[in-house]
Amino acid sequence: MKTIYTLIMNFLKWTYDIFTRPAAKIGLGVLVAGGFIAGALFWHMFNYGLEKTNEEQFCLSCHTMEDNLLPELQKTVHWQNRTGVRARCPDCHVPHEWTDKIARKMQASREVLAHVMGTIGTREKFKEHRIVLAQREWARFKANNSKECRNCHDYNSMDFSKMRVTSQMIMRSAAERNASCVDCHRGIAHSLPDLQGARNPAFDTLLSEAHGVSVSAGNVYYSASPMEIYADETLSKKIGSVEVATPMRVVEVKGNVQKVELDLWRKNKGFGRVLNSHFGMNITSAILEKDFSRDEQIVHVLENKVDDLTGLEWQKVAVEVWVESGSMLSSPETIWNVARTSYQSSCSVCHRQPVESGHDVNQWPGLFAGMVGFTNMDADTSKLVLKYLQMHSSDFATGSQAPGSPEGTVQSARP
Repeated sequence: MKTIYTLIMNFLKWTYDIFTRPAAKIGLGVLVAGGFIAGALFWHMFNYGLEKTNEEQFCLSCHTMEDNLLPELQKTVHWQNRTGVRARCPDCHVPHEWTDKIARKMQASREVLAHVMGTIGTREKFKEHRIVLAQREWARFKANNSKECRNCHDYNSMDFSKMRVTSQMIMRSAAERNASCVDCHRGIAHSLPDLQGARNPAFDTLLSEAHGVSVSAGNVYYSASPMEIYADETLSKKIGSVEVATPMRVVEVKGNVQKVELDLWRKNKGFGRVLNSHFGMNITSAILEKDFSRDEQIVHVLENKVDDLTGLEWQKVAVEVWVESGSMLSSPETIWNVARTSYQSSCSVCHRQPVESGHDVNQWPGLFAGMVGFTNMDADTSKLVLKYLQMHSSDFATGSQAPGSPEGTVQSARP
């Protein structure tokens, strides 16, 4: 045992001497030459390994990529086209400049760790985590102005005359602004993630502001975010939900809950579940559960009125419900600021967005439905922006009714 211990200590001492004492029998030239050769070999092996990790075969050696992303890529023009020019994984996801490439490799280390830990090890886990992966890549492309895309697609080399007229208008505008490719083109090589589970952090800001609002009975407030409504103060019987920026008159404040009254309009047909903010206008403010929408103890009909434009009968209803406290704002202006910012940032990257007052209330839903698919808005933000556009449409441009005002407090914009 003592002999083994002695051998180990002698070996460690010898190793220490090699690296700390100057060479006594080896010339300086030999050391320099040896160091140069060792450095060259190291650099060669480093670059060789770097290039190997940039090959498509390396990317597809991970079953997560081969099973989830490769089948999607194979269905697109980036995989097969009439010219035979194909974009490979590194062409889009690895920067070509050396320093940027090294930085990207360092970032990829967490992706390797995620693979080892099984974060996206199954199809279900991959789909659940996909929104995070996509947003990370979109942010990278946005930051470098889609540099990898521009290795093949360059504005200066585009022949706009060979494009369709509609494409020419959009691409010429993008070229003038030097827009990033990812502003308009997402999901062209891989499927888009499901944005239903995503949440706009701006709603958290609105709720944070709402927590500081002191609510008093008799006053009108506005929902700071989509919220559920209940038939009882214990919040045990859900009867529906209200959309953001819905006006509510507070009837009673009781601890952490509040009783509010919704004065809204609905079409008198079917179950009448959808409640709108104004007569004759499809501005969704609340949706009731089917079992409660015709319950006269909950929904009180105040007025019946026929819309001359459609011939449909509308009902003005009052619904008293319970909601959680800390979820209402004194004014809708903060809410509209969030909606305006979302509209301007998401709907102007491809073309100039339409002016809010350029269309009426009932035109906006169809127009917006055709635009929102080209943005990354989540469901709640989409509803908020649509409501903002409707409440600032041509029907309210004359000032006869302030946007966001509850029906009945001022004259309606519709006859």
